[in-house]
Amino acid sequence: MFTQDFKEQPYWWDRSAPPTEQDTELPKKVDVLIIGAGYTGLHAAIQTARGSRNTLVIDAKHAGWGCSTRNGGQVSTSIKPSFSELEKTYGKDMALAIYKEGDKSLQFTGDFIKQENIDCSYAEVGCFHAAHNTAQYEKLARAIEHQAFELQDDAYMIPRSEQRSELGTDTYFGGAIFPKHASIDPAAYHKGLLGKAHEAGANIISYCAAENINRDKNGFTVKTSKGIVQANKVIIATNGYTGSLTPRLQRRVIPIGSYVIATEPVGKDLMDQLMPKNRIVSDTRKVVYYYRPSPDRSRIIFGGRVSLGESDPRLSGPKLHNSLSKIFPELENTKISHSWMGYVAFTFDSLMHVGEEDGLFYAMGYCGSGVGMAGYLGKKLGQQVLGLKQGKTPFNTIKFQTRPLYTGKPWFLAPSLMYYRFIDSLNI
Repeated sequence: MFTQDFKEQPYWWDRSAPPTEQDTELPKKVDVLIIGAGYTGLHAAIQTARGSRNTLVIDAKHAGWGCSTRNGGQVSTSIKPSFSELEKTYGKDMALAIYKEGDKSLQFTGDFIKQENIDCSYAEVGCFHAAHNTAQYEKLARAIEHQAFELQDDAYMIPRSEQRSELGTDTYFGGAIFPKHASIDPAAYHKGLLGKAHEAGANIISYCAAENINRDKNGFTVKTSKGIVQANKVIIATNGYTGSLTPRLQRRVIPIGSYVIATEPVGKDLMDQLMPKNRIVSDTRKVVYYYRPSPDRSRIIFGGRVSLGESDPRLSGPKLHNSLSKIFPELENTKISHSWMGYVAFTFDSLMHVGEEDGLFYAMGYCGSGVGMAGYLGKKLGQQVLGLKQGKTPFNTIKFQTRPLYTGKPWFLAPSLMYYRFIDSLNI
């Protein structure tokens, strides 16, 4: 099942090794302290540092240890609820504003990478969103046919009879193509962001866990594992790793393990057969699978939520491989070279949230689709810290929900996954 040189770490780290710990002295005072050195934190840091604010970014592990380098490298518009669902809850104007933020996040990511000349294998390959049953195909078709005028794009349907032109399997029942969605090497992207933050003048200290935040008359006093630092403003950029440091936020995000494998190299002819157009792929299941070719088209990167309880990658890897083999039987004997996992943050309304309370800022809850949105909202957060009007986003105005008795430990996860798998088995 595993190759002889199998690694229990992200495939992406082979190209972009994690940064090594630097012996950096913790400053006593800064204008802006950012907790979390992933996409959100680094994009915020780039904004504040370029805005002449003395900026410090700290992380409990090495910079990028979390899902910023553990994701599948798929860049989408990131909005989970349908437009009709949002319209029922928030009204048409707010629903349009939310959906447009998704489009803006996708556009921003591509533009930023090009403008900043970041080498991260970014490619606008398009997404094939596969229907796992006939009812879901019809639902996708209706959604595309009846898009709001203001949101009309170039998405189109692929019937099952033409599916193999997009994906070499008969498992699905057709699907939708979203041509502007993109792929990326997530760790190379993070490495590029890290460099840009350094160039802007931000100080980034790894293995410096924030242990306590106290508000005082001058801003905040933050105790860390490397000492105490005072900050005028603090940004929380912890997403799926949000914990007891910020209990109010912890009660509003649901950490869910997302598991990924990389196959050993497969032949060019087989890759051309299975994934002829280099698309990123997702499906309509509640318990979703997502996959794509590696940037050099030598391997398949395959991810999903395969466990009712959180398990280690050596146990989740074979489960993912089994699912992959059901989609592509040709890969049944292909071995796993890498297996890893990370925590994504879901929310009770399936939307991301941005906020500020007396100088404590946050953005989180990307619901497993944050490669583009995390950076976009990180930029917005940095602009808000600078007091810029363009930093405001509709996600500032949506109530950040929690539930009674929920303290941050998702006791309901296992029964929820069981229920969703049952729903996935039905033609609805």
